[in-house]
Amino acid sequence: MRINVGVPNSMHVAAMTQPWEHALTGPDVGELMSIADRLGFNKCMLGEHFIIPDEHVGLSGDHYFHVAVALGFIGGRTERMRLSSSVTILPLQNPVVQAKAWSTLDWLSGGRATALFGVGWLEGEFDILGVPFHSRGRMADEYVAAMIELWTKDRPEFDGEFVKFSGVGFAPKPVQRPYLPVWFGGDAQGVLRRGAKFGNGWSPFRTPPEKFPECIDFIKSQPDYDGRPIDIFFALEMLNVGAHHEVLDDPRAPGSRSVQQILDQIGWLKELGVNETIVPLPPGITGKQDYVERLQWVAEEIMPRV
Repeated sequence: MRINVGVPNSMHVAAMTQPWEHALTGPDVGELMSIADRLGFNKCMLGEHFIIPDEHVGLSGDHYFHVAVALGFIGGRTERMRLSSSVTILPLQNPVVQAKAWSTLDWLSGGRATALFGVGWLEGEFDILGVPFHSRGRMADEYVAAMIELWTKDRPEFDGEFVKFSGVGFAPKPVQRPYLPVWFGGDAQGVLRRGAKFGNGWSPFRTPPEKFPECIDFIKSQPDYDGRPIDIFFALEMLNVGAHHEVLDDPRAPGSRSVQQILDQIGWLKELGVNETIVPLPPGITGKQDYVERLQWVAEEIMPRV
């Protein structure tokens, strides 16, 4: 099991964040991710929204980074840890611009980028940005195909419903070959089919964990699946988040200070096919130093055992 770390104060979702995070500055975040890197955490992860309609601010918050910019900053403060979105909302940005952002991040970080794409759920955000919400699935399929074309071909060409280009150059390519890992987040069958065709990993959101094995079987049954490994990321804190960021108060979601309880939770996830997770924070973290001590505890007491 690989142990990842969420980037603190990268969002203010009521069901997932703690008040102490709000006092962290940008330099604080860079310092904390540098510490996580030295401690051996596998990957840092953060989510993305661009603008939040007023009616959703209460549960979702309005504090989000642009993922590629934030990961570039963190990449400059770290040496080994992988740099991942969780998630980037694929249809909300032009795919040529996104392809450039991710290839730049991968090139400058020495091949540490992982793109985790979702189609989005917040219709008002799509409306504000002028993107057709009900076309987002078709757009996502086309956008990721166009990005892969740009990342892998010397003379990329694409002729789709939403994206068209030919007679162009595109560099730098990603350092990773054939291209940087592409994961997909979400639960619909369209997401699973997209993962079968293009993906290296899947990050479920509202799928009950007991259904993960049958979802992986579905991915591997699709005609576009070519036998590549499909990793799964799931964090227990997601059990506390409703479809529109409602707080569900799932008793399995809060972190624990018990080594055995955490090992049991990780063992359960591993049995379901999960191979990447985040050890959730327990209630009562009071600030930056307390958080650092938690990172050290996880690195010393949990990571060697999993």
